[in-house]
Formats: sequence, C-alpha cells, structure tokens
Amino acid sequence: MKRALNFNAGPAALPAAVLEKAQKEWLNIEDTGMSVMELSHRSQTFENIHNKAISLLKEVMEIPDNYEILFLQGGASLQFSMVPMNLLKQGKKAYYVLTGSWSEKALKEAEKLGDTVVSASAKDSNYTYIPSAEEIAFEEDASYVHITTNNTIFGTQWSSYPELKDVPLVADMSSDILSKKIDVSKFGLIYAGAQKNLGPSGVTLVIIRKDLVNSSLTNLPTMLNYETHVKNNSLYNTPPTLAIYLLSLVLEWVKEQGGVEALQEINSAKAKVIYDAIDNSEGFYKGHAEPASRSHMNVTFTLPDEASTKQFLEEAKQAGFVGLNGHRSVGGCRASIYNAVPLSHCEELAGFMKKFKESYSATAVKE
Repeated sequence: MKRALNFNAGPAALPAAVLEKAQKEWLNIEDTGMSVMELSHRSQTFENIHNKAISLLKEVMEIPDNYEILFLQGGASLQFSMVPMNLLKQGKKAYYVLTGSWSEKALKEAEKLGDTVVSASAKDSNYTYIPSAEEIAFEEDASYVHITTNNTIFGTQWSSYPELKDVPLVADMSSDILSKKIDVSKFGLIYAGAQKNLGPSGVTLVIIRKDLVNSSLTNLPTMLNYETHVKNNSLYNTPPTLAIYLLSLVLEWVKEQGGVEALQEINSAKAKVIYDAIDNSEGFYKGHAEPASRSHMNVTFTLPDEASTKQFLEEAKQAGFVGLNGHRSVGGCRASIYNAVPLSHCEELAGFMKKFKESYSATAVKE
C-alpha cells in the first residue's frame, strides 16, 4: 500500500513505525491476550504503559521535577475554560496575546469566568505576524499571560517566548509541541491536544508547575480541577487508553529519531523546502505570514486567483496529496508539516508546486 502524502492540519499524520508497531500489538498487548483497548485502566499492564508515557515525556522534553504531567480529555478547547477556572484569582486579571482564531477562542472562554485583558494583538493584519516582546503589556494584577505558540490557520509561530518574572506564562502548544526544543521552566502551564505531534485525537497533555495546583478550589466541579487529576495520576476516571498507548509509542519514536533537537533540525529543513518554492515562484505563490513569523508546522500560501487555486487543489489531489485546502479565514492553501511528515513528502510537494506554476503560467500565456 502506498501511504498518502498527508498534509492534514489535524488529526494529522502519525509515524509509520508507530502504526506498524501498534498493528503488531493490536490483538495482544504485553502477552495479555487482549488489545490495549480491552485492558482495565486499573490493571498493572495499563499503569505501566501510562507511567512509561509520562517518563518518556519528561525525558524528551527535559521537564523539571517541579512540574506535574496530566493526560486529560476534552482537547485544548476544554483547557480554554480549565485554565482560568484554576489560575484566574479573584481580583486579578488574565492577559491574552491574540495571534489567531484559537487564541480568540481561549479569550472568549476566559471572559466568561473573570476579568481579562488583550495584552497584544496581530488581528489588525489578519494575523500575519507574531507581536514582539515589547508589545506585550500586563500589570501587577495579572494572574497569568496566555499565548498560542503556533497558529495553524494563519501559519505563524513564536520563535522565542516572552520573559516573565513573577507572572506565569501559559501556552497552548497544540500544534508545535515536540517540534523544537523549549525551556519548560519558562512556563507556568503548557497544554496541547495530541492530534498534531503527540499522537491521535482523544488525549490532551497538560504540564503544570506544582505551585499552580490550587488545593483551595473546592467550589470547582471535580473533573475541572487540576488537583483532582494530579492526586489520581490522571486516572480519576477512565482515561483514553488507546490514545495514551499510541502517545507512548510516538514518544519512543521521537527518542529513536535523536530527540527533539534532531526533529527541530528536520522540521527546519522541511519548512525551508516549501518556503523556497513560494519565495522563488516570482509572486505566483504568496505566503500569508510575514517571513519573521513563519511557522515551521503550517505553511500557508495563496495563488493568483480562485481559478488557479481550485485547479491547484484538484491536480494536487490527483497526484496523491491530502489536506492542502486553506482555511476560509485565509483562503488559498495550507501544508501542515508536523513531525511525522517526512522530508521527502515536502520535497514532492515543492516539486509539484514548481511544475504547476510552470504549466499554469504557460497555459495562461497561450490563452
């Protein structure tokens, strides 16, 4: 079977090696005579899988000991509410940096729960850039500052992060976690839906500094309190066992690739191949994001008009490319090149882009 040239924004490509190993263990995990989906989440076998995932994550991300790792459900969208529920203190404010649709949605949920402030915004340009550190303003009344580190729809990404002293930095890293080396100690809380770089949909990672787990929030619903999940090692209720198992396999694969630093180097090369195809097209392709803010995970670009875009997408589909449609907010095309997308697939896309531009331009000249 020929694997698809998968550039979906999420759920996205998974490493072939991970899928192959899962296939081998599909009917019999750890000689139990059962699939991982049939195991009790209270069994020793699943507890070992669960704890292995935590241990691998600590290792590959170099997470300090003063952080808790949680595997939750509800996606990043539930974290939009859980973060202010747990971190926004009475009489304080939550500061949000707007860099795209997901940061807008996070702000919208926080507004329902307390006082919020837009700390900086790139909305005026239809989110073509990431605000500079100097643009981010907050006062002493800040409970936390929230950022979205990569913006899947608009194709922008933070290259460096705000340096905050006494205020926790909260980050939605759903679409670029594990894609590059970060200093976890700079963040108070990191959350990420798994379906881009970590594994399949269904599990959400939360990395929270221990001092931010508040034991006094007795008024919160049990399942929406981080302390509940910390006390129970994310096993208060039945977890998404299959998703956590696959996440552990992805983390094994990350380690086998040489770790996050090695993936960062590959991701940079993948992005360069496609951005070069855009920049060398004599204006036929135009990137949405300003060069300094370009994402290495989601490459967004437009073509001269609707007709050329439609033809590009149709021919790309016939050539085996999947998921290249741009979001309606930007239009055009989007290539999501998460960790599991091979460099060779990016090279094939860049080659297709070049050929399409040449053939389309030649046809236009004849007409």
